[in-house]
Amino acid sequence: MDSTKKAATDASIEPVRVLHLNAGNLYGGVETLLTTLARLRDLCPGMEPHFGICYEGRYSRELIEAKAPVYNLGPVRISQPWTVWRARRRLREILRRERFDIIVCHMPWSLAVFGPAVTAAESKLVFWAHGSYGGTGWLERLAKRVRPDVAVANSRFTASTVGRQFPSTPLRVVHCASALAETPEAPEWRARLRAEQRVDDRTTVILQVSRLEPWKGHLIHLCALSQLPACSKWVCWIAGGPQNSAEQRYLMRLRDTAHNLGVGDRVKFLGQRTDIPKLLAAADIFCQPNQEPEPFGLVFIEALWAGRPVVSSACGGAMEIVDESCGLLVTPGDQDSLAQSLGRLIDTPEIRQRLGSAGPARAHKLCDPAAQMEKMRLLFYSIVAQGTRRETAPFVTGQRSDRQ
Repeated sequence: MDSTKKAATDASIEPVRVLHLNAGNLYGGVETLLTTLARLRDLCPGMEPHFGICYEGRYSRELIEAKAPVYNLGPVRISQPWTVWRARRRLREILRRERFDIIVCHMPWSLAVFGPAVTAAESKLVFWAHGSYGGTGWLERLAKRVRPDVAVANSRFTASTVGRQFPSTPLRVVHCASALAETPEAPEWRARLRAEQRVDDRTTVILQVSRLEPWKGHLIHLCALSQLPACSKWVCWIAGGPQNSAEQRYLMRLRDTAHNLGVGDRVKFLGQRTDIPKLLAAADIFCQPNQEPEPFGLVFIEALWAGRPVVSSACGGAMEIVDESCGLLVTPGDQDSLAQSLGRLIDTPEIRQRLGSAGPARAHKLCDPAAQMEKMRLLFYSIVAQGTRRETAPFVTGQRSDRQ
């Protein structure tokens, strides 16, 4: 019996209990992954996910709706050290009361805040990297004081940057599990949503779904749309609502830009949405022309699964997801090429159909939830079974150390 099969056999005796730590004050790709693990946990009975949060909101509500075990550690601001100490104390109490085989800190913030408490409890610690890291930012420097047993990256691109943060830590790449459910209702969703938005069957709907952050490429998207011929029949839906004051200001800028470019009547800002599969069913093209590398891009997987061709920038995780079979990649910042790619898909339904039809297989290959969750389980089990040596430098805020 090979080691992988033996690990699967041994781990099936008792589930690996995993505590995922994440702030939860915002909702994006990390939260999408974690809620997917909660909702689809029956696909991998050998892995039992639990969740520690600091803030209540959409993320915590979805975890609770999925009937997942949730532990509220209380709000934390690193600029207010007493909130860090309080949250660590609550975590230590939970770790004394509950048995967890693995503690996973998602993003540097969670590692900086909770890593010292995890290592003090001598628990196995995993750092899950969801972004690119230069190792020089103040938050990354704080997180760097804790050495995890293993680092997990959500893409090869992300993995290429993690070495700057943890050069001597074992590193694995695990693509995110995505909820790839069959949607026989898609034609009904398409007809109803397009009717609600007053879009006829001859009009091409271009959809972007993302956080309202400038690097997601909304501005260049609008500029490219303004270059399309006036006679071209298209509309653009932009889904994503502001979650803080900076995003609110950015949304106002986007609205003004659309108006000034003369496409304000064709671009509709839909706000925060929880019905992304329905929006994708109603759309014809998915476009997110990132200005900076996307670490992975779960929304690209969702668009491919829905059978929509993806148009994005040739950088970051998009290059691991989108190939010539299912989408078009353009040079980051090249609005002329972006306009040409969108125009080509608008004018040629046959190309849209060909690229879209290849999307589901591509999405399944990369992010099938059962397969990816099994990869996670085997990785976590190997950490528990083999163990690694950890070296930890205490992270001190103010005059008080967490080691008490």
